[in-house]
Amino acid sequence: MPSDSMIVASAERLFQREADIQAILQAKDAGWKDRLWSGIEQAGLNIAALPEQLGGADIGLGESLGILRAAGNMALAVPLAETILAGWMLGAANLEMPTGRIAFGPAGFADQVKLAADGTISGQLARLPFARDCAHAVLLAQAPQGLSVVLLACAGMQIEPHDSVAYEAVDQVALNRLHPIAVAPAPAGFTPDTALLLGAAARSMQIAGALEKILALTIEYATQRRAFERTISKFQAVQHSIAQLAGEVAVSISAAESAAEALESLLAEELDFSQPALRLEVMSAKIRSASAARKAVAIAHQIHGAIGVTREHVLHRLALRALAWRDEYGNEAQWSEQLGRMVCGQGAPALWPLLATR
Repeated sequence: MPSDSMIVASAERLFQREADIQAILQAKDAGWKDRLWSGIEQAGLNIAALPEQLGGADIGLGESLGILRAAGNMALAVPLAETILAGWMLGAANLEMPTGRIAFGPAGFADQVKLAADGTISGQLARLPFARDCAHAVLLAQAPQGLSVVLLACAGMQIEPHDSVAYEAVDQVALNRLHPIAVAPAPAGFTPDTALLLGAAARSMQIAGALEKILALTIEYATQRRAFERTISKFQAVQHSIAQLAGEVAVSISAAESAAEALESLLAEELDFSQPALRLEVMSAKIRSASAARKAVAIAHQIHGAIGVTREHVLHRLALRALAWRDEYGNEAQWSEQLGRMVCGQGAPALWPLLATR
């Protein structure tokens, strides 16, 4: 994924202008969300992964996930990741993409979405991010004839509001014989957990972006905060902690970018989410970024001290979102179990060749 991408640079400028964390913390209302989303649509970030023939920017999944790293830097509390992924899945099914915010799922291993023979949609989703904030939802549904991509209006859903630890919507949703706006068979290479894999890759990139910003904040604080007549960055214990923090951030960025590259390259060769190499990359990225978030947030708060846990501090907002994203689209324990099952299913002789190819 090129670091000098024009669309990623454009996204960074937009986020800095409309979603500066300090400005958001001081905002008296949530009007900034509408201004930010208007900017997102004007810049075409919401249709980044939608094919050109359907009116999208068609920059591919890899670079689209790069936008999410920039969004993670700013701890964005809007469904940009979900809308980008929804656009990509609609494009894969050759369906038109509506305007506005779009929810994306299934978002958990226990979620069930079924397309009945009469064309109606039923099911339960335990934690669908931003459901109450979206006009539409794109879901991967089980149908008698196989998987289908469905576009639904959120107005017909039974939504029970729930918040994550970051005070963002992760709503419980019930679908009771809803008529979809559009439906199409999923591409042959889709698996029942395709939406989860895409969501996991997106959350890995968002976590990496948030941790990248947390590292920068922590270094800046340590080089300015003085104790015993010198900056705390001069103390060996603090230096050691910052080195650990930097290591966790580097690993999370590397894993997330590797997963994005795998999605871009392997899917370009063959649209198949059952490929062990692709699944290894995405699962590993979510497992490692989630683990890094837990460790990195603890280190950053230890160095910042009490000031970092106040709601007025930038670190607080970044840390909460990094921790909340750990649990969305499968947590590290669930993906570790999935990865273990895949490796065991392949057999010991297949493990090293699989690792060596990546």
